[in-house]
Amino acid sequence: MTHQAIFLDKDGTLIQDVPYNVNPNLIQLTPGAIAGLKILQTLDYKLIVISNQSGIARGYFAESDLAILKDYLFQLLLEQGVTLDDFYYCPHSADGVVPEYAITCECRKPKPGLILQAAYKHNIDLQNSWFIGDILNDVEAGHSAGCKTILINNGNETEWYFSPMRIPDYVVTDLEQAAQIVESVISYA
Repeated sequence: MTHQAIFLDKDGTLIQDVPYNVNPNLIQLTPGAIAGLKILQTLDYKLIVISNQSGIARGYFAESDLAILKDYLFQLLLEQGVTLDDFYYCPHSADGVVPEYAITCECRKPKPGLILQAAYKHNIDLQNSWFIGDILNDVEAGHSAGCKTILINNGNETEWYFSPMRIPDYVVTDLEQAAQIVESVISYA
């Protein structure tokens, strides 16, 4: 049996973007996050986080620090009635200082490697899945994997160069609006 998924960027999409943050005390959900996630959950989508975490390669924090933040995020959402199904991250950056992570990889967005890993593990139908993120690298990763895409235009995008893979299917201002788009699209299908 195949499943559908909503792939979610973490920083700027699900939680407020605090660069290289792994401190749970600094976590704040974005406006509309809980309402949007609840809508998506009722539509029977798996909720999977896909995040670049180059702070590991840059030596700013360890993978164990990110694990603590991930556990905190899962618990925070669970307390609000939302269950995340999985969390994938890319620790790499070609300009990193930690040798084992200072590589060019296939998992760093805009490449679709993490999405493809999640699809394999969870038996996900990518053509009927979505990627929601706040920058065009998220859009490109989603399209490269075969997903529909939604850009949350919240001011975080700084590289406004376009190609066919970087043009989102929809543009909204928060995760709740993104969920409403998904809900309306599937109700017409």
